[in-house]
Amino acid sequence: MTEQGPQKRAKTGAKTGAKAEARGGESRREALLDTAAAMFAAKGYDGTSIRSITGAVGMLPGSIYYHFPSKEDLLLAVYRKGVAQFEEAIDAALAHSNGEPWQVLEAACAAHLSILLNGGPYARIVSPEFVRSFPPAMVPMLNAERDRYERHFEKLIAALPLNPATDRWLFKVALFGSLNWSQTWYRQGRYTPADLAAAFIAILRGRGHGDAGEM
Repeated sequence: MTEQGPQKRAKTGAKTGAKAEARGGESRREALLDTAAAMFAAKGYDGTSIRSITGAVGMLPGSIYYHFPSKEDLLLAVYRKGVAQFEEAIDAALAHSNGEPWQVLEAACAAHLSILLNGGPYARIVSPEFVRSFPPAMVPMLNAERDRYERHFEKLIAALPLNPATDRWLFKVALFGSLNWSQTWYRQGRYTPADLAAAFIAILRGRGHGDAGEM
């Protein structure tokens, strides 16, 4: 056997170190997602580099590719995590709802708003307005994730005792328009997410606004 020279040993050691660093486990992957979400939200997708993301979590730039094959895959993972936060909030809310269709939908809307209006980077990234700033090639994949999420609401809307002439798809569009547009004007203090959910549902039921806390 021949002895390895210093240069070969150095290269081998560097590769081993990078591999070990890349395999930081789930915690490292989550750190990359959280950092990418914050940077995408603050600087936009084009304004955020892989080097800046990895630098913020103390990784070598090439190490990120152990977790995500490309920057586009990282964006998709960030978006999916954002959608998952909404789904988890809705599941928790529905677990405590009373089963009455309008009240169940209102609970889901309140849960949606609780995430949307918390000011976090994931909530901003999944908003329709922000998605338009992403690479056009990515939009169909991101919209597919959005459509999958909205199917939760489609099921709830299907259970409502609406007039047979009501277009339930347009009902959903009106509902999400109200929910998601609130991100542009909402300020903490006057209304809570639950208040807004109650008011939006009251309007869609044709019962007017009244007091946001009453149905």
